[in-house]
Amino acid sequence: MGAREERIHPHNRHGQLRRRYQVIRSATVELVQDLSAEDCALQSMPDASPVKWHLAHTSWFFETFVLEGGLRGYRCFDPHYRTLFNSYYVQVGPRHTRAERGLLSRPGLREVLAYRAHVDEAIARWMDGQPSAQALDLFELGLHHEQQHQELILTDLKHLFSRNPLRPAYRAAPARMKRDAPALEWSRHAGGLCEIGHAGEDVCFDNEQPRHAVFIAPFRCASRPVTNGEYLAFMRDGGYQRPELWLSDGWDARCHNAWEAPLYWEHGEDGWRRFTLHGMDEVDPSAPVCHISYYEADAFARWADARLPTEAEWEIIARAVPVAGNLAESRLFDPIAAASSAGVPLQCFGDIWEWTASAYLPYPGYRPAAGAVGEYNGKFMVNQFVLRGGSCATPASHLRATYRNFFPPQARWQFSGMRLARDD
Repeated sequence: MGAREERIHPHNRHGQLRRRYQVIRSATVELVQDLSAEDCALQSMPDASPVKWHLAHTSWFFETFVLEGGLRGYRCFDPHYRTLFNSYYVQVGPRHTRAERGLLSRPGLREVLAYRAHVDEAIARWMDGQPSAQALDLFELGLHHEQQHQELILTDLKHLFSRNPLRPAYRAAPARMKRDAPALEWSRHAGGLCEIGHAGEDVCFDNEQPRHAVFIAPFRCASRPVTNGEYLAFMRDGGYQRPELWLSDGWDARCHNAWEAPLYWEHGEDGWRRFTLHGMDEVDPSAPVCHISYYEADAFARWADARLPTEAEWEIIARAVPVAGNLAESRLFDPIAAASSAGVPLQCFGDIWEWTASAYLPYPGYRPAAGAVGEYNGKFMVNQFVLRGGSCATPASHLRATYRNFFPPQARWQFSGMRLARDD
């Protein structure tokens, strides 16, 4: 997490973080309250994790990085959990194999929920001890870490349920307005020498810093993300059968995985339908396309005589836009069509994470934090691409214009889509 200039009175910050902890931890449990123990135990692929593991790992984070060194006399819930629920922190110690998290039938869901309660009680005692500003920084990182896993609970569960031939619904579909997407418009940006990256006192991850200058050539940016209807036109024009549109690695991935459509799309007698967290549904042509890889986004952009924006271009168009939209708080957990709003880039936040053309690399002068917590972001700065904006499963308080998400280019199980750009 980045450095912060503390201007909030320490007691005010202390109280605010205590309340946020309660809200965020409760929100995690609310996400899983309607699930069975079996729902929470299964793992559908190596990139996903069981719900039960997410519940335990987020508690492991607070236990390992906050309580073990910060609460006198703290006793861990179970010493085996240090290995079972460590994700990728090599400096902490051994880790259970990621691809085998679904084999952990023990501990059961009841024990994992008891573990969460144990950590919650200990955090309350830790808070009573008036921890330092530096300790609160690490604690706040844990809050944002849990919000990341709230989104992962939803994306991983969606993939799991999609593998079930019953196509079960996570929750009943809420009422949603059907509307046409506004016409695609292009806004011109002069570019020039611009500063990007996080600055100021608000919380951020270390990969958003330091703020630095970049030169951006003049460009044009689409007013909204690419829709399902536009992507269907690409498919009908043979987009998945035309190697000239694809990067070499992308074409290999498309052939190896037999991609013919976005993830969760199924073709039947009535045309294309898709699996959602509310069960099977029709493809809404006006909603943003999602569950596509970087390779598919890049191929579509080439077909559309356009390109993906760089993350610097995305940031300068989004930083004047409020963090609002179809985010986790809407409880739709599915992208919806943009509402028309003249003169404002639409859906910069919410609905879908937007692939950018930028490799996930350190900013000039970047230094990871000392110790094991420094493994949070920095060691993943290779073989990944940056996504911006947040999705329909991302909590609003977790986002900002400088936020850098990242995934390998073949990843499709996240709510990932795209916005187009062109050279001016």
